[in-house]
Amino acid sequence: MFHLALYEPRIAPNTGNIIRLAANNTCALHLIEPLGFDLDEKKLRRAGLDYHDLTNVKRYENYDIFLQAMRNRRILACTTRGNQFYDQIKYQQNDVLLFGSETHGLPNEVLQNIAPHYRLRIPMQRNSRSLNLSNAVAIISYEAWRQHGFVGGQ
Repeated sequence: MFHLALYEPRIAPNTGNIIRLAANNTCALHLIEPLGFDLDEKKLRRAGLDYHDLTNVKRYENYDIFLQAMRNRRILACTTRGNQFYDQIKYQQNDVLLFGSETHGLPNEVLQNIAPHYRLRIPMQRNSRSLNLSNAVAIISYEAWRQHGFVGGQ
């Protein structure tokens, strides 16, 4: 299993889509507060459909508490400021795929504590700023799962 972590997500439908994604690719989902929405928000429930009960979702009051919970896992920062393409790393079981908020990405203080070779990026056209968060999570999490033979998938 892999872990998806969203650092201060801001847009409810993106998180709802990621809840649905995590239910389908067997990832645990970690939400690092503050969130830009209430977890009971209608848009979040609509995007996640009926997958909320099928997804392992945990919330953390802040990044330090999240780090303490993940202390024995490798954290991979998924960022437009990454040093290598997401498909150039060998993913390991229990890796944490950490994504920043839709509006600000991962802050420098978070990135500075992640080794440069663990900062991953998705290639894009030169003049593009970023992809939609739920799309980026799908691309990278499915590559990790693919490398492990889509265990449990059909």
